Amino acid sequence: MVNKKGAVIDLINFNTHIPTPMFMSSRGYGFVWNSAAEGRMEFGPLRNRFTSESTTVVDYAIVSAPQGDYDGLQRKLSAITGRAPTPPDFSLGYLHSKLRYENQTEVLLLAQNFHNRSIPVSMIVIDYQSWAHQGDWGLDPALWPNVSYMAAQVKQLTGAEMMASLWPSVEDASVNYIEMQADGYLSATRSGPGTTDSWNGTYIRNYDSTNPDARKFLWDTLRRNYYEKGIKNFWIDQADGGALGEAWENNGQQSYVQSIPYPLPDVLYHAGTQLSVGKLYPWAHQQAIEEGQRNASNTQQGSACDSLSLSRSGYIGSQRFCSMIWSGDTVANWETLSGQVANALSAAATGWGWFTVDAGGFQADPTIEWSNNIDRPQYRELYVRWLQWTTFLPFMRNHGSRSCDTQSAFTCDNEPWTYGAQNTPIIVSYINLRYQLSAYLRATFSKFSETGRMIMRPMYMDFSLSDSNITAWTKVNNNFTTQQYMFGPRLLVTPVTLPNVTTWEVYLPQTSGSQEKPWTYWWTNATYAGGQVVNISAPLEHIPLFHLGSREDIMSGNVF
Repeated sequence: MVNKKGAVIDLINFNTHIPTPMFMSSRGYGFVWNSAAEGRMEFGPLRNRFTSESTTVVDYAIVSAPQGDYDGLQRKLSAITGRAPTPPDFSLGYLHSKLRYENQTEVLLLAQNFHNRSIPVSMIVIDYQSWAHQGDWGLDPALWPNVSYMAAQVKQLTGAEMMASLWPSVEDASVNYIEMQADGYLSATRSGPGTTDSWNGTYIRNYDSTNPDARKFLWDTLRRNYYEKGIKNFWIDQADGGALGEAWENNGQQSYVQSIPYPLPDVLYHAGTQLSVGKLYPWAHQQAIEEGQRNASNTQQGSACDSLSLSRSGYIGSQRFCSMIWSGDTVANWETLSGQVANALSAAATGWGWFTVDAGGFQADPTIEWSNNIDRPQYRELYVRWLQWTTFLPFMRNHGSRSCDTQSAFTCDNEPWTYGAQNTPIIVSYINLRYQLSAYLRATFSKFSETGRMIMRPMYMDFSLSDSNITAWTKVNNNFTTQQYMFGPRLLVTPVTLPNVTTWEVYLPQTSGSQEKPWTYWWTNATYAGGQVVNISAPLEHIPLFHLGSREDIMSGNVF
């Protein structure tokens, strides 16, 4: 939901759950609760209450603007919490990933396939378990024998940059464990060094991102093993703090045991306990990558980024880093797709402009036989609709753990050409459209960096003053305010979130301009007046997309 009134939200990070203690009110004020402690937000009918479980400081800020001026609130909030830099141009294209490419040969074959098919790609990602041991923070040389050559070949064939996954976890077999343990760079427990989590039967401890020396150790290792070899972007996965952030673990048993994914409250860091500073953990981890990348490229924080990180967690001010936030390991079903749209709009309300998702969902829904299976027509339809939507997110990212009817590898394919001959042209057309919108994207990101003006814009941001329906519907979380939004200043996006449909209802807001028919349907150039619901044609190849102003201005970035 977009309107949080009535909600009770635990201020605890775990996979797919990254609550941020700030909000904007329809009464013309914004509020920031600057406490990194675990706690709770309660949005009651008569009052709002924020609590911290363990803290020595109460720090909050309130800003105001005329009612309905959400850009004014965002400008003032971002003046406190920080504004985002501008991202590197390559990051605005198509970012490709799957769980997982297992070795150098697979990555080079992938790059060759993109080249041969003339499909543009701007980033290719190496996912987890590419290392010999957790905490090595380097690619396993048995599988990745020549990292520099691989990165150079990918660049030559596709023009794409590369990104590698790293986890904060360190096992005792890692080449770095003894030194990190001796120097106090690992999180601990009250009873001693202890263990804080496990993965696939291996007990691990997370490195302490709140320790400046531990952050430097991490970056020095990444610089040697990746950055200097041509992989300059990092996927800082599992960095929720207090645990690996999963809803299950197995401790070496034969079957998974369901467990509460909340972090362990008594984990000790350089800066305090998980209970008192736990929400700072992902922020400090992002800081580790930011500091290293900035030093390596000799650039200042706040200036344009030339590389970046990707995280599923963050905190107030995460937008100051060259770091994308994605929504975590979602399940592949239609309800999740719908929920992801609303979640993205909530992220926008917090000031997180660098938001993205796993196109198609990450993992299978065990209650749905076809979920995440690339050979099943039901999933192919879901995937195409999800991928369409990511074209109109700040970052267009494809990732997932796919299955198929005949599985011969760790996971099945996830490339644009693997979802059936009839769907490949649709998928490629949206990838191409993403690149056609590059000038529009750059202009929109620049405005966000300069003023805090959001990229994804809930309907209330632009139309609360001109359309009373938007104001009323926002209060009750009507679908016309939770399932459609403005992408930048000119594009109205309404993802299709149900199967087997060829038409879709869209509400076209009343604008404050003088045009009689200000809205133009992208696919037909038909024009419509604002202030009405239209039932629009939306076959599988068309996401409902309207625009204000001329298409030429949009394509040229002349929109502000």
